Amino acid sequence: MRAQPIKIAILAMGGEGGGVLADWIVDMGEANGYLAQTTSVPGVAQRTGATIYYVELYPEAQAEADGGRPVLALMPLPGDVDVVLASELMEAGRAVQRGLVTRERTTLVASTHRVYSIAEKSALGDGRVDSTELLKHAERAAKRFIRFDMAQAAEASGSVISAVLFGALAGAGALPFSRAQFEATIERGGVGVKPSLKAFGEAFSRAQGAPEPAAAVAAEPAPQPRHPAVRALVERVQRDFAAPAQNFLLEGVRRLIDYQDLDYAGLYLDRMAAVARLPVADDGRLLKETARCLALWMSYEDTARVAALKTRATRFERVRGEARVQDGQVLAINEYMHPRLQEICETLPAGFGRWLMNSRLPRRMVEHFTQHGRVIQTSSLRGYLMLRTVAACKRWRRSTLRYAEENRRIEDWLARIAEIAPRHPELALEVAQCQRLVKGYSDTHERGVRNYDTVMAAVQRAGARLAPATLRELRDAALADEHGTKLQAALVQHALA
Repeated sequence: MRAQPIKIAILAMGGEGGGVLADWIVDMGEANGYLAQTTSVPGVAQRTGATIYYVELYPEAQAEADGGRPVLALMPLPGDVDVVLASELMEAGRAVQRGLVTRERTTLVASTHRVYSIAEKSALGDGRVDSTELLKHAERAAKRFIRFDMAQAAEASGSVISAVLFGALAGAGALPFSRAQFEATIERGGVGVKPSLKAFGEAFSRAQGAPEPAAAVAAEPAPQPRHPAVRALVERVQRDFAAPAQNFLLEGVRRLIDYQDLDYAGLYLDRMAAVARLPVADDGRLLKETARCLALWMSYEDTARVAALKTRATRFERVRGEARVQDGQVLAINEYMHPRLQEICETLPAGFGRWLMNSRLPRRMVEHFTQHGRVIQTSSLRGYLMLRTVAACKRWRRSTLRYAEENRRIEDWLARIAEIAPRHPELALEVAQCQRLVKGYSDTHERGVRNYDTVMAAVQRAGARLAPATLRELRDAALADEHGTKLQAALVQHALA
């Protein structure tokens, strides 16, 4: 039987060192008596299509014995790959879907961490793919499946995920090279040798069955807040609310202090106290879910909130980390801002905002000057100060048109929960979860509110005959597409249109 090349496919996103990993494999093969060929096909973007690197290795001595040079392929073929390396769990799933991983021959080496795809992030509801299902499919498809969180291993060793994948490949024993030959390849590279070898060694051990390093356990309890008013709110939660809901309530208080101020967090607890007094026997599920949803709704995204989030120091640090900015490099961050007339009116005092929205000439003038978006460089002093000024407008938030509208919806929502809960706790819980429909900013928020109003109108029409499962189905349909087509179909199906 004619000798076959060793066929290796690497699926990696931009910036993860997939090219470096492919070059290491090629260099190792050529340094140890193999002919090597590598190709790459880039994806459209970092999460709509990963780059596929493909490497074939063929023994040079065998080629000479055959009397010529082997013909090596340029791309992997389904059912004809020996090793697949995936830098992230979804990429492993894509390799399985494409047929690159087979039960008869393929060793699959993959990281179990997730970088969510565009489709997952843009879903109106929870669009995340179930990682457990991905792992099950990969386990069934591969001859051997080696997996662990390689992103965490790279971070712990101060290296990059390509070094971890290289170590896991060595530990898998799928290639005819020793550990010393793998390590010599890294050393020949001459860049980041020490952290790369550290990451390589840890991954090698994990691939050969070494247990995961134990996570550090915090020895000290969380510190108590120093500010007397904050401490009073924390004590109020611990004193007045059932223990199962306290973590949700404390997180809500923290979020709303950050969003607005102490008084606003106090209003949140006042509202939750009314919910806690409802005569409901459901093991605290309604209280916990309402606490979570109310905190999210009260921290709605308006222009001041968006501006504040875009100018936070933690955001600049995160962007610098994601861009891997080195010492001496300059990072420029450009924000595309295009507030519509509606967002401008909602930022104004309620009366003035309504007047402008319903006016003719003033409205046309504002629309003329805002019809084109602007690019603001928040990494520059001018752009930063501009957005910080907008963020500072949060002190007047409770007088704005947007606050008046959101506050009205919140009060109606809480009143509906209070009305339904004593006689139908399960339905009240589903009503509480309808807050998930109201989210985002600009067009996203507008569509969400429209769907929420449609669902609540159906609840009002159905009254006591509405089953919790039916409301859940309506909510899921509203989250399934942004145009409301599936929601309308569900309303017709249940005779609620």
